[in-house]
Order: sequence, then C-alpha cells, then structure tokens
Amino acid sequence: MSLLIKLYGPFFAAADWKAAVMTTSGWMTIATLAIMECLLSVDNAVVLAAQTSSLKDRKKEDAALIWGLWGSYIFRFIAIGLGSFLIKFWLVKALGAGYLLWMSVHFFYEQHKGMNRSTDNATNIKPKSFWKTVSAIIFLDFVFSIDSILTALALDNNPVIVLLGGMIGILAMRFVASMMIVLLEKIPELLVMAYVLIGFIALKLGLSIPAIGIELSNTFFSIFVLGAFVATLSIHFLRKHKSDKDKELNNHTAN
Repeated sequence: MSLLIKLYGPFFAAADWKAAVMTTSGWMTIATLAIMECLLSVDNAVVLAAQTSSLKDRKKEDAALIWGLWGSYIFRFIAIGLGSFLIKFWLVKALGAGYLLWMSVHFFYEQHKGMNRSTDNATNIKPKSFWKTVSAIIFLDFVFSIDSILTALALDNNPVIVLLGGMIGILAMRFVASMMIVLLEKIPELLVMAYVLIGFIALKLGLSIPAIGIELSNTFFSIFVLGAFVATLSIHFLRKHKSDKDKELNNHTAN
C-alpha cells in the first residue's frame, strides 16, 4: 500500500495540480508534451488506422477508437506512476515488436492467398472481432507510450503535467487515426503502405530493446513515412489516370 501511495499519491496532490493548471509555465509544458506526443506517435496512428479499418464498419471503427481511448488513458495513468520502472519493460517492447511484425507478415500472406483464390473467396474476408481490436489498440498504445512517457518525465517530473500532456496527445492522435481511416477508404493503396510501415515500426521497436540497443532516429522515421506516403499517392493517381484513360477509350470504342 505504501508503494502505491508513493507511486500514485502525486496525482492527487493539490500542489502538483496547481503547478499544472494554475501557472502559465504548466500549460506551456502541457502543450509541449502534447505536441511531442503527436510527433512521437505517428507510428501509433498508422497502426490504429490499420487495426480499426479491419472491422469493416464505420460505427464499429469509431466505437473501437473511443473504447481504446479510455483504455489508453487508464493504462497511461498506470504507466506514468510506474515511470522509473518503464525502462525495465524491454520485454513489453519485444512483445510489441513481435506482434507488429506478425500483423505485417499476416496481412501480406492473406493478400497473397487472396490473389490465388477466386474473386468470391478473396472478397469474403471476415472482419476482426470488435473487442479483440479494442484490446490490440490498448496494448499497442501501452507499447508505444513507453518511450514518450520517459521523454516526458525527462522534461518535467510533475506527473500531473505529464498525464495531461499525454492525454491531450492521445486524443489528438485518435483524430489523426480517424482521418487516416477515411483516407484508407478513398485510397486503398494506403492500406498496403500502412502494413509496410507496421513492418518497419516492428523493426524500429525491436532494434531499440536493450539487448540490441540500436535507435533509429525519429527524423529518419519521419522521412521514411513521408517517402512512403508520396510513393503510395503517386501509384494511386497513376492507376486512377490509367483507369480513366481506359474507360474513356472503351466509351469511345463503344460509340
């Protein structure tokens, strides 16, 4: 009990709340942390969009993001309290990397199987379970939050400020994920790109565990993501242009 009070007592301390919400410096730090959360969680948004889009139902997708949001808030509260112990959670990062790698490989395996089936069978893919998707969202947010929480605690040791900054950042990333789901519907090629990125994220996460200790910089990751987006959009518009030309040619031939 004394350990719990020591870890989580500061969240309920009036002085920490006053420093967080009653001072300009507190709000500036919260805003900085929220922006950092967004920048450090681009990979999270990609994974969220890919996970939820597999439900094949917009209402379920929105509901999964909301349930995942609340679950992520609860786990974020627990994780910040554990702060100094997070660095020892390398096994969680390793499991997260393995799960992400499985997701990527499984997606491309299913795509390959679909190409070898008849059209009817290829389109008859069952949507994922709702609660399985929500659980995956919460687990992956916990995996991704480890680095961002350690970065936040290095910037400010007030757990209330770290919690509020993280919560605002998580909320912002849910909006980014929602927008990505809409884009995935309009530009199907982005789903393939998402799973390529998931494979890359698995590599990035796996290399960062202490036993290996190789950190791929966020700058390199951002450039990779930008390049993937540009390449995917180029392929989409080239295909669309070719399809439009073929339709035009067919209409001209028919007339």
